[in-house]
Amino acid sequence: GGWLVGRPGGGRAAMTLAVFFGCAFVAFGPALALFLLTVAADPLRIIILIAGAFFWLVSLLLSSLVWFVASAASASGGGGGGEALQKGLLIGGVVFSVLLQEAFRFLYYKLLRKAIEGLVALSDDGCCPVSIQQMAYVAGLGFGLMSGAFSMINLLADAVGPGTVGIHGDSQLYFLSSAFMTLVMIFLHTFWGIVFFHGCETRQWWEVSAVVILHLIVSGLTFWNPIYLGSLLPSYLLMAAVAVWAYLLSGGSKQNLHHFLLCLRSGTTPPPAS
Repeated sequence: GGWLVGRPGGGRAAMTLAVFFGCAFVAFGPALALFLLTVAADPLRIIILIAGAFFWLVSLLLSSLVWFVASAASASGGGGGGEALQKGLLIGGVVFSVLLQEAFRFLYYKLLRKAIEGLVALSDDGCCPVSIQQMAYVAGLGFGLMSGAFSMINLLADAVGPGTVGIHGDSQLYFLSSAFMTLVMIFLHTFWGIVFFHGCETRQWWEVSAVVILHLIVSGLTFWNPIYLGSLLPSYLLMAAVAVWAYLLSGGSKQNLHHFLLCLRSGTTPPPAS
């Protein structure tokens, strides 16, 4: 709500373009930087990222199909249903979508496990060119980028205008808040991928369960909207906690971080991890 369509003028067009590019860079700028710095130079990592995005896309397709069938059934059976029924369908749809995404994350892990066996068999030295930790990171980034793209594509199209946000008294922070929520979801999917794959590798199923529960919690926080602080602040706090968790599971330590910061300060390049 709060989006009034009108005739675009020069100043209005410049303002809507500023909103478009600002929200786009907030939502996808850091993830694009990660892609360029850590993925783009390796063709195998690009394939893993695209395949991860495809798995997330299939989960969305199946979730949308179930949502369409459930909505049509409720409309035909109860004359459109009451507000409580629609709210129940929305909550159920979110829960089902999250569970389906995590199920496809597990299927993708199994597929990558098979791919590792094939890569080891084909390599001359008997080693896989990409470790399972790197696969987890790239796969999670693929999940996050596709999730972010579908979260923001329609909003970015509307942000171009013509119109004025919040002219009817609604929040003017709708687009910016959506961009920051997209950003945190992209990073969360990346970190969740690392934790999820580690849990599958070590048979620590409580880590897998924790990822599913955290995904449900963050998705449920969006029901606080349009009280955006109620969804954004807890989501970013959870992201920080999961980032530290993923860092430690990937072999990181306080000493490694301290050494890295010292290298940055002195202008030297840290040695590659063994």
